[in-house]
Amino acid sequence: MTIADGVPVVLASASPRRADVLRMLGLRFRVVPADVEERIGAVESPHDYVERLSGEKVSEVLARCPGALVVGGDTVVVLDGRVFEKPAGPAEAVEMLASLTGRTHRVYSGLAVAANGKVESRVARAGVTFRPASRELIERYVETGEPLDKAGSYGIQGYGAALVDRIEGDYYTVVGLSVAALVSVLPRVGLEYRPGAIVPLAPPGEDGDP
Repeated sequence: MTIADGVPVVLASASPRRADVLRMLGLRFRVVPADVEERIGAVESPHDYVERLSGEKVSEVLARCPGALVVGGDTVVVLDGRVFEKPAGPAEAVEMLASLTGRTHRVYSGLAVAANGKVESRVARAGVTFRPASRELIERYVETGEPLDKAGSYGIQGYGAALVDRIEGDYYTVVGLSVAALVSVLPRVGLEYRPGAIVPLAPPGEDGDP
């Protein structure tokens, strides 16, 4: 669905999970993956990294889609100060999951939006505790292929849910696009979410009907 004034909604990500969240909200959009380097700086915190990268993604796509509302994000998993992004292959995915099993890690999910000449962002954080898992179970999970394009090598919305014992915080932060972050950031660029649509923010004192 487009914004009431005709400005298109663009998702600056090829992530099927982020697309699923926007569909869940009733939004129609087109996907234009961002072309930016995903590499954390030597002294950059996970929080600052996902916020910076989210902003870079929407800015890069906005340059190709001027006038659009662009939504983008980035997610990392952090354990003992180590940042887990997408695994380079099955072997690394197994090692990541073996490190996470039976322990609690943090998920940082950056969300940025660009519209009306502004880029605004927010970072959401959640804690995820894995139940103990055998090496065999981890290897079988990796063989499904599900972990290979996901930060931390698991998808909480898929088979990976069986690895999780509990979550502290927002489920959608772990999925990769925090709904709470999106709804709270939109007014900063003059927009707001209503069921099934993103519309211009109503001026104070008006009922907000488009």
